[in-house]
Amino acid sequence: MDYKYRVTCKSRNKKTGPIMVTTTEKKSCPKACPLKDNGCYADGGPLAIVWRDTETMGKDIDGLCDDIKALKRGALWRHNQAGDLPHKGGTIDFKALVKIADANKGKRGFTYTHHDMRNLVNQNCVEYANTHGFTINLSANNLNEADQLKKVNIGPVVVVLPETQVTNLKTPAGNKVTVCPAAIDKTDKINCANCKLCAIADRETIIGFPAHGMRKKKAGIIASA
Repeated sequence: MDYKYRVTCKSRNKKTGPIMVTTTEKKSCPKACPLKDNGCYADGGPLAIVWRDTETMGKDIDGLCDDIKALKRGALWRHNQAGDLPHKGGTIDFKALVKIADANKGKRGFTYTHHDMRNLVNQNCVEYANTHGFTINLSANNLNEADQLKKVNIGPVVVVLPETQVTNLKTPAGNKVTVCPAAIDKTDKINCANCKLCAIADRETIIGFPAHGMRKKKAGIIASA
């Protein structure tokens, strides 16, 4: 399936900082994600408008890759401030992912995915990207799932936390969870551009994101499950 991508060359989002970010149209989000139409932060606020308009104003994957290739060597960028990896019926499109990973060579691209990692093709795709310089974080919906994804051992893990969880903690299996520094910084001095934790493919710590956005209560319920 072909998707549309929108590229913001310099984000004005305080949490990401002034880096390039992309948006993939909403149909890229897999059914496996319980936040789909049910608490996703991207469903509200200005980002919701950008996400909706991506369907009509976005580029094809070749246009996306041209913009990635144009970045300076070593540049940090975030793929999918909203949306997920290209797929066909819930199975990640390997050819499309390879295009993005190849375009990212020499850059520091990172993203997140809610695709089902019980699917072996999805596992292989994520592992390929993480070993070829394009960091894909596995998104867990709660601490128990974070432990499960950690065991798969194909890439770094992030997890949704209840809104009130703003201190570091451990999962039931004892894995360390570091709360996203930008999410709890009250000075707006910390952002993706200067933190860069999510771009580290071989990190041990799980990054936790307290539920946020206009639908954070729904997300918080999922995180507490």
